[in-house]
Amino acid sequence: MSNNIWLRLGITVLCWDLVRGIDACNSSDFSSHGDYILGGLFGIHGTDSTIDTLHRLPEALQCSTLTFLPAGYQQLQVFRFTIEEINNSTDLLPGVILGYEIFDYCTDSLNFRAALDFLSSKGVVPFINIPRKVISVTGPFGSQKTLTVAPLFMANLMPMVNHGASSVELSNKYLYPSFFRTIPSDYYQVRAIVRILQYFNWNWIAFFGSDNAYSQDALTVFMDELKTANICLAFNGILSGDTSKYFDMFDKLNILNINVVVVFANIEFVIPFIEKAIEKRVRKVWIASETWSLNQDLMNADGIEALGVIIGMSIQGQGTLLGLDNFIINTMHQQNDTKCPSGSQVKKTCNQVCFECLKTNPEIITHQDPTFNFAIYSAVYAVAHALHKVLECGSSSCNNSRPFLPYVLTNALKGISFTLYNETMVFDESGNPPARYTIVYWDWNSRNFVKIGSYYTDPEVHFILNEELINWQGNKSAPVLRCSKDCDAGYRRVQTAFHSCCFDCEICIAGTYINSSADPYTCLPCKEDEWSQNASTSCNKCFLQYLYETELLSVGLMFSASFIIGTSVAIAVLFAYNYNTPVVRSAGGKMCFFLLSCLALSSTCVFFFIGRPEHIDCIMRNPAFAVFYSACLSCLAVRSFQIVCVFKMATNLPKAYEFWVKHNGQWLIIVLFVVVQLFLCTLWIAVDGPKPVQTKVQTQIMFDCTLGNSAIFYLIIIFLGLLSVACFSFAYMGTDLPENYNEGKSITFSLLIFYISWAVFLTVRLSSSEKTTAAVNAISILCSLYGILYGYFFPKSYIIIFKPENNTTAYFQTSIQSYTLHTSSM
Repeated sequence: MSNNIWLRLGITVLCWDLVRGIDACNSSDFSSHGDYILGGLFGIHGTDSTIDTLHRLPEALQCSTLTFLPAGYQQLQVFRFTIEEINNSTDLLPGVILGYEIFDYCTDSLNFRAALDFLSSKGVVPFINIPRKVISVTGPFGSQKTLTVAPLFMANLMPMVNHGASSVELSNKYLYPSFFRTIPSDYYQVRAIVRILQYFNWNWIAFFGSDNAYSQDALTVFMDELKTANICLAFNGILSGDTSKYFDMFDKLNILNINVVVVFANIEFVIPFIEKAIEKRVRKVWIASETWSLNQDLMNADGIEALGVIIGMSIQGQGTLLGLDNFIINTMHQQNDTKCPSGSQVKKTCNQVCFECLKTNPEIITHQDPTFNFAIYSAVYAVAHALHKVLECGSSSCNNSRPFLPYVLTNALKGISFTLYNETMVFDESGNPPARYTIVYWDWNSRNFVKIGSYYTDPEVHFILNEELINWQGNKSAPVLRCSKDCDAGYRRVQTAFHSCCFDCEICIAGTYINSSADPYTCLPCKEDEWSQNASTSCNKCFLQYLYETELLSVGLMFSASFIIGTSVAIAVLFAYNYNTPVVRSAGGKMCFFLLSCLALSSTCVFFFIGRPEHIDCIMRNPAFAVFYSACLSCLAVRSFQIVCVFKMATNLPKAYEFWVKHNGQWLIIVLFVVVQLFLCTLWIAVDGPKPVQTKVQTQIMFDCTLGNSAIFYLIIIFLGLLSVACFSFAYMGTDLPENYNEGKSITFSLLIFYISWAVFLTVRLSSSEKTTAAVNAISILCSLYGILYGYFFPKSYIIIFKPENNTTAYFQTSIQSYTLHTSSM
């Protein structure tokens, strides 16, 4: 292998010596003298399979023996045209003549002779840092060719301003410090393609590229972008010289149901691939990279419309350079009029010979794809503006008295900014220009490339696409090209294959939701205070159920409780004013005020049922009521017992009655009953008292208080029940007493309301919602209190106010005498 390299270098030196001694007929196309020389590498001839075979004898390998490429020759002419336009300018580089040295870059194996010539100084390649033959290099076209030759120029920091190498790798300034380009990096082209896929919501695609830096670097970026774009690369194909494998690839696309194909490869690989696709009639949506998106030969190929829809990326720039076509036509006519030396003499020149250039119709050259013309035009102008800066040019002259080293021009290129055809050219820190792409659609009816959108990054990323300009061939809108159909709202994805784009759909049940934009695979549970139905994409706040202060029911409860308090106070005032009357004395005297106070305090418990319950609210509800109401029942029981004692016990058991009166037996019994109930309630709270609780029921959260320890709770209820039975028993024992002292009817009425209301409460407690329970509980308390108020105090208040004649001592004595006579007769 090393012998082959030295052999090629020897051929290079031999060829190099021959070049200096031979003057070819069309040498003006390849070289021109000037104050400063610009180097150009353009592929005028194509590769040949025999070019890399081992030659046993030293011989100069000629690009002119290979296939002529009109597009490469057009690029050469654009290079020459631009230099001539600058030389004719009075504003840029005044007084300075630019020359050029151009080589035919046909294969990688023949590029070193051109590079050594550019790096030479007076016929030799020096190993010291001195000015070289050319001040810059434009070309070659293509990333792979550029990556091959670029290291030779990077070592000397000679600026390369490239027009056709878009590989992402060339943005690495550590490896390519003096590399610049006038076409965007493929990094942006790949991102633009991904934006197109996202726009149409296509996520099941294939990628075809060649096995070189241009395609592989793009594939690397493509894979990185797909990770965040939710797009799956279902198939990756390599395009090579072996076209027999293409049919198998097409079959694979059909098996995998892939309908979007991205072809990111050099044109020499794309053409045979597309020809096979036409032959196979592979109908897909094709995404073309800039290398073939505007290829006129493919557009005019027979049967290409059978491929379906083709959308391409093209580099945005000035399509037509004013005066270029005339320049090419005139130049080629002048060369045809020039007498040429013999073929044997011309053949000895190294890669600066083009026989076809003299024979080709100029119109063929002018009708070539103009995509990269503006990029070449901009590259030459970039060098000229940098040189204008280095030479400190004024309006009429430049300081070009002495040469400069290559790195000086490299540094100048980093800071230039100029405008051509309303397009601003500036290089970023990686040597890249602003990305400007045009998105085109291949219209089969007109056989034209129709602009449907654009993508550019200056001053910020901007993406526009008008899909209405696309004929979807039978469909009114873009087809859905996905591995799996998107799940309906409220359904999660269940991955069924290696690729995340293939999945089944599963409904999110009630109480969960899914945020498909964040995580389409997981149904998330709602928060404790939220609810959702089946197939929900969000949760709703639960309605908090408790007795709100503003509710009509709450207002009614508070008014009723306030009425009891007010009525109790009013009755207490009435009784105090009429304290010495028989009605007040028969009702209990001082005990009435205690009973009324307990009624008022019991009614305050109702206020703690209103609002969201806290711990203190739960304590002040039933436990507090139980204590105060026990006092009420105790008073009624004692009062009933006391009346029985006066009329019956005093006669039959005089000593017991005397003991009862002497030691205030009624108050001892009341205190005893209240202390027992207070003990039970304290024990209830200490062991496991009522606490706030919230219960989620469908769309609501119910707030209430627990019963706590149910055993103690029911013990308290039993104690209240025993007190009520005692009341009822003593009241029944006094049914035959005088009417003014007969409390049986009133107490029975009060206890009946008590039994009914608490029976309803306990029933609701076991079967209904917490809000209803709280309301019924409060109503039960109010009913119990109103029963005593209406059954015991209202009749007596009625006599005091409306029948004062019945509130006299004489009236009561008459009732007692009648009772005595009645009992005596029996």
